[in-house]
Amino acid sequence: MTSTSPSPQDAFVHARLINLVRTGQAVTRPALEAESGLSRKVVAQRVQQAIDLGLLADGDLAPSGGGRPSRSLRFRAEAGHVFAGVIAPTESRVAVATLDGTLLATLHQDWDAAAGPDATMEMLDGLFTRLARKTRSEPWAFGIGVAGPVKFGTGRIVAPPILPGWDGHSVRSWLRERHDAPVWVDNDVNLMALAEWHRGEPRDGRDLLYILIDEGVGAGLVSRGAVYRGDSGAAGDIGHLQVTDDPTVVCRCGQTGCLEALSGGWSLVQRVVDRVAESPALQRTLARHGHLTAEDVGMAARAGDPLAREVVLGSARLVGTTVANLVNFVNPGTVVLGGGALRVGDDVFDTFAETVGRRVSRLAGQDLTVRRASLGFQEGVTGAAMLAIEQLFAPESLGQWLDNGSPLGRGAHLQQVAEG
Repeated sequence: MTSTSPSPQDAFVHARLINLVRTGQAVTRPALEAESGLSRKVVAQRVQQAIDLGLLADGDLAPSGGGRPSRSLRFRAEAGHVFAGVIAPTESRVAVATLDGTLLATLHQDWDAAAGPDATMEMLDGLFTRLARKTRSEPWAFGIGVAGPVKFGTGRIVAPPILPGWDGHSVRSWLRERHDAPVWVDNDVNLMALAEWHRGEPRDGRDLLYILIDEGVGAGLVSRGAVYRGDSGAAGDIGHLQVTDDPTVVCRCGQTGCLEALSGGWSLVQRVVDRVAESPALQRTLARHGHLTAEDVGMAARAGDPLAREVVLGSARLVGTTVANLVNFVNPGTVVLGGGALRVGDDVFDTFAETVGRRVSRLAGQDLTVRRASLGFQEGVTGAAMLAIEQLFAPESLGQWLDNGSPLGRGAHLQQVAEG
């Protein structure tokens, strides 16, 4: 290959053809010609360049409707890897994925993010190092999810209600100082929604609203394959919608009456502790450990404890009512419930789904699907990988490294291009 960078138009054309194959929209040369409107000669040249780079490969002969059969093309997802990570209040998870979002390996670490950005990022980077050794891979890009609002253009966290000490921290800058690979950062629930839209089952391509009930409560909306982030990255922060005028319902964000203050895992613990005398089982757990966790409450509900079931199912009903209002407004085709609440048992999902179905308008609900998250609690890192892949293969990024064979060693330049 020459060292001369392709012209912007050439780069766009090249990137478009690769992405048509990558997404399965066109997987033969004639199909690429028809989809792109380009001549046979141009398509042949660009496809051969992509094959030489290792991004595309010839496959079997495609079925022919008459005339000379064409050889199919496939995207070589194994050509490179992206590193994905999710930072939650009490745990972190990392993964290595191929270029189609297939997870090759994952690691999980219980961790209190209140320890601060630097300590948490050192821990996260250590997990990435372990995965790199295990998979013998280098990152073409990083995708990171964070449990708080993110200014997507800068990768900077903005006033996260449940990550004290993280306001203004740039996860992107921290990783870029240590790795020569581009980094994209988003809210974790946005990425869970993105994962379910791309890889969840069933895949129907309809607008998808993902609802997380865990330590906190959040939402992510994907419309026509694109995450809706809002003007400042605050879209989906439904845990801090006001759902009661009761001034005694104090949220950890500092406001009163928030949904999360009645339905988040941390708030359920507080409510159970205030009434723990009503539950001998939870009393014993509290005496044994000196504290209760959201998992303790959930497992007690799963075992049939009356107090735990009351607060957990009450939470599911309240979130379901709130989500019904969202459905009436944004009219998604699918609502997905995820998070630790699913570990409690079928009753939580059934209560949530029944409440949504009962409270939505007739028109918004007539074709609505409400289902459980389907990626085995890996939707956060799966979505982080998909974010990195989508950004890496955007024409403005992809065109900058086609003549280099991979983005390795060009992270700074790719990041500048990605940031515009």
